[in-house]
Amino acid sequence: MKLKKGDLVRVITGEYKGKQSKILKVFIKKSTCIVEGVNFRIKHQRPVSPEQPGGRVKKECPIRVSNLMLVCPKCGTATRVGKKKVGDSWVRVCKKCGEMTDE
Repeated sequence: MKLKKGDLVRVITGEYKGKQSKILKVFIKKSTCIVEGVNFRIKHQRPVSPEQPGGRVKKECPIRVSNLMLVCPKCGTATRVGKKKVGDSWVRVCKKCGEMTDE
């Protein structure tokens, strides 16, 4: 998977198309991510205690990685990600400008 926690991504399909936000959590086996402020669902929750009443709670749900594109920190556009070997390690590279996205 070429996306990781903390990346700035843009949603390319669906209800939230065009929205940019950070990745909060990545699920590698399911190829999904939780993105901040994207893909909300309503969960009906029972009251736990008198201080914490029940009700309808909005919650961010996972979104498929195929519906996201990384936003390059240099050129600021949504781009595909490549990999390049630098020294002994592999780094992610923007396909448009060739800039490394990993520090």
